[in-house]
Amino acid sequence: MTRLTKRFIKYVKIDTQSNHDSSSVPSTEKQKDLSRVLLEELKGMGLEAFLDDLGYTYARIPSNIDKKVPAVGFIAHVDTSPDAPGKGVNPRIIEKYDGSLIKLNNEFSMEPNQYPSLKRVIGEDIIVTDGNTLLGADDKAGVAEIMELVERLTESKDIKHGDIYICFTPDEEIGRGADHFNYDWFKADFAYTADGSEVGGIEYENFNAAAAKLTFNGISIHPGNAKNKMINSQHLAIEFHSMLPKFLDPAITEGYEGFNHLTNFNGSVEQTVTKYIIRNHDMTLFRNQIKTFFDITEYMNKKYGYEAVKTDIHDSYLNMYEIIKQHPHIIDYAVKATKQAGVEPKFEAIRGGTDGARLTYGGLPTPNLGTGAFHFHGRLEFASINQMEKAVEIYTNIVKLIAE
Repeated sequence: MTRLTKRFIKYVKIDTQSNHDSSSVPSTEKQKDLSRVLLEELKGMGLEAFLDDLGYTYARIPSNIDKKVPAVGFIAHVDTSPDAPGKGVNPRIIEKYDGSLIKLNNEFSMEPNQYPSLKRVIGEDIIVTDGNTLLGADDKAGVAEIMELVERLTESKDIKHGDIYICFTPDEEIGRGADHFNYDWFKADFAYTADGSEVGGIEYENFNAAAAKLTFNGISIHPGNAKNKMINSQHLAIEFHSMLPKFLDPAITEGYEGFNHLTNFNGSVEQTVTKYIIRNHDMTLFRNQIKTFFDITEYMNKKYGYEAVKTDIHDSYLNMYEIIKQHPHIIDYAVKATKQAGVEPKFEAIRGGTDGARLTYGGLPTPNLGTGAFHFHGRLEFASINQMEKAVEIYTNIVKLIAE
């Protein structure tokens, strides 16, 4: 078993799920269980490293060359998704996967015809779950790879590099991973998040994202005397939803197509609250989607003659492409490093967001790189050991290229 594999298995066995419903920072104290392990390992390598009170672990590898070159950062998140059980992870290695059905337990199994991602790892050594939990490869594959990169750089003086900054963030899975990032200490000129899927993936486009909260105010009358008097707020919410474009339902969109997704519906006759997430890669289309919400609101309020609908919408994050395109050298390094590792670069727009999107708009351009992990957020999650090793090679190539 390779050192990287041992490290990864060690990390995934530590329960670090974040919690949407918690207001603390980090959202769960147990995330720091892994952060403290990472801090100890980083200090053991002789690095300047610290864990702050908010759950962010930072480290710096000083330059070992005389000339001035850009400082680069590598970032991954320690938390795992709350969408599936995360305690008691029991990873299993399948050597030289042959493409056959994988039975995780009596309830869960997977095979390539149903899950095409498995076709990408035939012949490789993979790590799967026992079907009772997620694996946590999102993003402990990235964490393990960055830690392996750090150890290789500190072991070998032959790898020339400039200043390298490392950060392991909490709460990425609940959208808060960049909330308390220390830009003042993290002096990288640009960075990469190790939080993608297939190795060789280079992602620098993501959704523009907004969150909408709609409050529908009804008029409650005893149903026995309701004729021409009652206005059921739940019916208002249904009416509003029926006027949204049908072709922007996430169940029928893909690629660069945006969507409006109803995530919550809670109400009574008197008041109903619904929540939506609004997504589009194209800024003009994104703003038009938001405008549609306000147009429908205005129409319904005029129709009913009072504030039947109150609409609040705020941006969550924006498409990092608008910033990254101004710094093409960041992508060039990743492309060249990937090719040097014998892997063909793959470009795909993220149908979601990453810490990198918010960090980019915070002044730290940060595209995302593949880690060799698949089927995130569920019991069918798995990782390729071969691809994880390749990811470390790619990251190493990046720091060497920057030092040239």
